[in-house]
Amino acid sequence: MLNHLHIANFAIVPELNLDICEGFTAITGETGAGKSILVDALGLLLGDRSDAGWVRAGEDRAELTAEFSVAENAAAREWLDDSELSADDTCLLRRTIGSNGRSRAYINGTPVTLSQLQVIGQLLVEIHGQNEHLRLTRAREQFRLLDDSGSYTDEMELVYSSYSEWKKITGELEALQQDSSVSASELDLLNFQLEELQQHDLAVEDISNLQTEHDRLAAGGALQEALTFATEKLEPEGMTGATGINANLNAILGRLQQFESLDNDIADACKMLQEASVNCVEANHSLRTARDRVDPNPARFEKVAATLSQVSDLARKHRVRMEELSAVRDQLALRIERAGSSEQRQLELQASLALTLEDYRKAAAQLHDKRARHAQALSMKVIELMSELGMAGGSFELNVAHQPLAEPSARGDDELQIKLSANPGSPPGPLQKIASGGELSRISLAIKVAAATINSKGDREAITQIFDEVDAGIGGETANAVGKLLQRLAADGQALCVTHLAQVAVCAAHQLQVSKASGETSTQVDTSLLDSDTRVDEIARMLSGRISDQSRAHALELLNAAND
Repeated sequence: MLNHLHIANFAIVPELNLDICEGFTAITGETGAGKSILVDALGLLLGDRSDAGWVRAGEDRAELTAEFSVAENAAAREWLDDSELSADDTCLLRRTIGSNGRSRAYINGTPVTLSQLQVIGQLLVEIHGQNEHLRLTRAREQFRLLDDSGSYTDEMELVYSSYSEWKKITGELEALQQDSSVSASELDLLNFQLEELQQHDLAVEDISNLQTEHDRLAAGGALQEALTFATEKLEPEGMTGATGINANLNAILGRLQQFESLDNDIADACKMLQEASVNCVEANHSLRTARDRVDPNPARFEKVAATLSQVSDLARKHRVRMEELSAVRDQLALRIERAGSSEQRQLELQASLALTLEDYRKAAAQLHDKRARHAQALSMKVIELMSELGMAGGSFELNVAHQPLAEPSARGDDELQIKLSANPGSPPGPLQKIASGGELSRISLAIKVAAATINSKGDREAITQIFDEVDAGIGGETANAVGKLLQRLAADGQALCVTHLAQVAVCAAHQLQVSKASGETSTQVDTSLLDSDTRVDEIARMLSGRISDQSRAHALELLNAAND
């Protein structure tokens, strides 16, 4: 449940703090006042993509914060625990958007990815936009609406598990069948290519070592000459006197150290010279060791160069980098192995596939039985609600057809079709062909309310429902019915609705008014939780566009009727 929303420097909002109540809250205000900005802010907190355009003009960044209670949301608590992001029964979502377009997201103070924000967002909130009802025409959305309200999670998981195993075996069998079609000449070629590759050490580290040795041998005499020059300059071997760099450093130190106490700069210089002397000794030792290791071996160089050339030719032949040749070798070995043992392995996989398919069909049939019963119950409940929504005498059917001969799918063997008749006497037809936009909106709401009402799981998660002008295009008694349905939906949870309809707003337990004030150089959005008196005034404005004694009386009448 959403408890608090904080917005700073977002769009035209300099700063906003909202305490959100449980139950049904209506969000109202003049057109363009900024009501939908609240929905946009929540969308970004739930993982929508952002850009610099959301940052208030002249500001460095926008900041959004939402506090949720997850005490009654087991799924959200479990995910937070598994992700090591839990904080008792609270979930604090925070997101910042910079003027450069970059955004950062946090859950309970811990930085998270956008995908993590989206996952928890789906467990906390459902946002129903103005055109979201159009998703009802899509098969995937229809199945989601049906299955999310059903009590057959175990059956769905069993179907998915069987389907995944079937897909895995099918893929392996197809690959094996492809390899088994290799002719004798093709098999000879594969064996020849494998033998070529097996003649060389093709591990990434082996190739890297070979390249390093090649470069060192290629340097040969030039490297040895450079190392000899360096060591002689540092300290000539077998010679005494001040001829090397290190000897000169020691001589300088011998002259200066007696004066260290007289001048801090001299003391600092002596310290640095001492360090330089030690470093020179160590550098000389390392260089002499490296020089002694240099072996200008022309024969070894030719051998290494020849090996590298052969490996490079193999890489060009197989159209890969040298570092990828080991993977090519392993793939060839696997293809040859499959070709050699193909027949027996195919028989084994075909037997496994048959058993897996049998398990899948059984699981899909069990899922169909529960899904069909749930679809029937949901359909009957939707028909009841249609009467309240101005579609009395119409019909609604969720037809779940079992297709056991179809190729397995992740959601089972079922096909789902929604049929609707919005008017008495009219035959039902496919939803997408029969329903108008307004009817789709009402049917979408009816399904959600019906699903929440008949949810047989008994542990419906406390998810906040947000509706952004889903009541557009309706009015009168239908609008009142929509308000009543939203009221019912929020009875044991939380629903927020951005609306322009007084008939919907009066059904809310709470009402937030959004207003916009424009100055010479800036625009500011404010919100206020209305009390009984100010609410009457706002409802009066929504009814007639102005506040008068007559509109106030009408508003009070509507409020009293809604609360009877």
